Formats: sequence, C-alpha cells, structure tokens
Amino acid sequence: MISTPLRKHIMYILITLCILTFTSCTNTKDAIYFSQIGNVEYSEFQAEDLEPVIQKNDLLSISVSSINPEATKIFNIHNLALNNSYSTANSTGTAAGYLVDQEGFILFPYLGKFKAAGLTKKSLREAITSELVDRRLLIEPIVDVRYINYKVSILGEVAKPSVITVPNEKITLLEALGLAGDLTIYANRSNILLIREEEGKKKLTRIDLTTDELFASPYYYLKSNDIIYVEPNKAKIQSTNSTRQWLPVILSGLSVAVIAVDRFIR
Repeated sequence: MISTPLRKHIMYILITLCILTFTSCTNTKDAIYFSQIGNVEYSEFQAEDLEPVIQKNDLLSISVSSINPEATKIFNIHNLALNNSYSTANSTGTAAGYLVDQEGFILFPYLGKFKAAGLTKKSLREAITSELVDRRLLIEPIVDVRYINYKVSILGEVAKPSVITVPNEKITLLEALGLAGDLTIYANRSNILLIREEEGKKKLTRIDLTTDELFASPYYYLKSNDIIYVEPNKAKIQSTNSTRQWLPVILSGLSVAVIAVDRFIR
C-alpha cells in the first residue's frame, strides 16, 4: 500500500508535469529587447525638450537666496516646513511645498497668486526672479524650483509593480522598468502602453521594445505622473485559459490514477 506522504508526492509530480505540458511555450524572439536593432547611433535630446511642463496638482519646492539672508527667510517658509516633514515622524500639521491649484496658481509670499501651470521650471524660476527684482524685494535673488512629487507608475507584467519616486527628475523608460524588476517572461514587449497627461488631457501611446523606435521618440524619457502598463503576451493568456479549462479534468484523472496505482501495488 502506498503511504500518504508518498501518495502526495506522486500527486504533486503528476500535476506539475501536466501543467507544464499544457502551458504554451514563449517564442525566444518575443522575450528579447530590441531584437531588430543593429549598430546605430542616436543623438541626445535637447535639454529643453526633456523639461516637463508644470501641471495642476504638482507639488513644488521653491527656494530663494540672495546677498541678504535675513530678507530671504520669508520666501523659504514652505521649504522649512518641507524639511520638518522629512525629519519629524508623523508630521502632518504643516503643508510642505507649493501646491499648484486647480486654476494653475501657487500662493507665493509677497507675490500672492502666481501662475505656474503651463510653465517649465526654468520659465517659473525666471518669472519669480523678475518679480522679486522689479518689486525691489531682493537684490540679485537666486531662485531654484524642483518637483517634490515627481513619480512614475509601472503596472502589469513586471517583477515588482510599483510607484517610483524620481529625485533627480530625469528617468528613462528602461530605467523605470529596471527599478520595477524588469519585464517578466510573459510580458508583451511589442505593445507597452504609456499613459501621459498633458494640458488636462490623457494621451495613450503604444511603444514597441523590440525595435529602435523608442530611442528616437519623445517617450524615451518619462515625465512626472506617467503610467506604464505592460500587458501579458499571448502565451500567458493561452496558458491561463488552458489551465482553467483542463485543471479540473486533470485533477479528476490524477485522483483516479493514484487510486488505481494504490490498488495495483496493494
């Protein structure tokens, strides 16, 4: 008579073999990045083309310095709050950074409501600097603008679906996929979906990672709040459907087989 542990071991082996039999194989070419690329050289994009446009709900860090440190303190209150939120646990009492409201404005000390949406960081920096000088609030001010909530989301057939914070405000699609643990063997590399919001409208773009189109496109570098969705390939879909279809039949057959073997040995 077959012992219970041995019977379970036989059942496990048979189930594994059957699942492997009914699982479709993935084409090797479909699992390779840029399989159609030879030796090619691509020009770097201009820095102006990479700088994203500030949008509603963006959270900005704006720091101001000048030859008079005391006079600049009032313009850095939000940055002090930001530093405190990083250093103090469970700090939720003080707003940190400048939030771009639904009308596209920020509230800046002395300058009041200041238009930010639609501008690049460089344009906003120059506009604030000009206002500070024109109103004679500071002498030779230096303004620095950075994103606080610069992030991209990676979903679907990747090892670690996640929301990635980008401190240096510059990340490529390939770097983002690497931070998400890379594509799985079941990822559809020829139909990556990029969701990007620009001027209040969501734009959906398909990217083929088996060709060189990515390197010459404006989507090589990601922008803040971009969403990447990696859909499963046909092998994954077919294997899932086949498993759901055949698994009850296989399990029933295996149960009969184990009982027959048990009686035969007995």
